[in-house]
Amino acid sequence: QVQLVESGGGLVQPGGSLRLSCAASGSIYSVNSMAWFRQAPGKTRESVAVITTSGITRYADSVKGRFTISRDNAKNTVFLQMNSLKPEDTAVYYCNTFPIAVQEYWGQGTQVTVSS
Repeated sequence: QVQLVESGGGLVQPGGSLRLSCAASGSIYSVNSMAWFRQAPGKTRESVAVITTSGITRYADSVKGRFTISRDNAKNTVFLQMNSLKPEDTAVYYCNTFPIAVQEYWGQGTQVTVSS
């Protein structure tokens, strides 16, 4: 069974950078689009970045120009490079398939806190 494990979060100051990783226990990126999601306190979960099986990327307006999603199929890993971080980026970040997330794939997520 596929398992997704997010890592790379932490506490950073505004303007800082983080690189998140989403490691899969099985090879799924060749057959599924993947997305990074985030959920901030008191907010619903939202997708912020998507990468298709062909490598096309899309971003939420709130992160365009600052975040970059990429993947390494050989390593079964999806990345999210986050630059110019803002306090409003504070959230727990998750990865999953897109557009339909697989319930069993949800991992622990990784906490990103942007604060001065």
